[in-house]
Amino acid sequence: MIEEFKRQFKKGSNLTKLIYINLAVFVLVKLFGVFAFLMQGNPWDFIHWFALPADVTKLVQKPWTIISYMFLHEGFIHILFNLLWLYFGGQIFMQYLNSKQLVSTYVLGGIFGGFSYVLAFNFFPAFQQNLSQSMAIGASASVLAILTAIATYVPNYNINLTFIGRVKLKHIAIFSILLDVLSIPKGNAGGHIAHLGGALYGFLYVQQLKSGKDWSRSFSRLLDALANSIKKQPLKTVHKKPKTDDQWRAEKASSQNEINRILDKISKSGYESLNEKEKETLFKASKK
Repeated sequence: MIEEFKRQFKKGSNLTKLIYINLAVFVLVKLFGVFAFLMQGNPWDFIHWFALPADVTKLVQKPWTIISYMFLHEGFIHILFNLLWLYFGGQIFMQYLNSKQLVSTYVLGGIFGGFSYVLAFNFFPAFQQNLSQSMAIGASASVLAILTAIATYVPNYNINLTFIGRVKLKHIAIFSILLDVLSIPKGNAGGHIAHLGGALYGFLYVQQLKSGKDWSRSFSRLLDALANSIKKQPLKTVHKKPKTDDQWRAEKASSQNEINRILDKISKSGYESLNEKEKETLFKASKK
């Protein structure tokens, strides 16, 4: 099952990989919750370690959370709707822009949304009371960044919605943004502000893209450099013991006997009767 998951992950598009990563983290969080329950621990300890804190002093102590929070979900409904929106917006995004731009928009949109959340909670008096306890999790800012970006790129793209009919993509994005703005006083204010930050990034990104400036290039180069550094393995120095004359002569005789056997096989059955290993052995011998 794990091997099949790895195979599908490698063969899938970047959109598929983003969905798989979110699902894998979700399962990991749930498994940790089960372990914490059995050990009489707090299931939220794991989430606290990777959730984005609004308090700047805590963020400085956990700087990785500006990335990790956008892959972290606690509830099934939360991740379900985020991944459905990600798939919906990502499919349209990939029709007009490339996969590296998709990943860049997801991550940078999430970062932009995260910083919007932190700045808002440290600036507006309404949030001061909850500043020290507030944390953000979820891919919503990243998802809305992708949706807003592609809606800005192809605003008149038509979507057929059940019971509603044909709707332009720009109207879906505008409705989502207005809904977040109006929902700020009604609860989950930090989440809605992060969504708006992600949407703002998506809009600004495409505006710059249309003027010839692709913000995703530097980010993509950074990801490529990281991927290449991971793939490179340190070279190992192997010290081989020198062969004796008897060992050298024995190996040479064995190799020659194998060549003679292959040549006899060719004379009897033709070259096509050789297997891949025999052909490779004959080819190497011809190079010596």
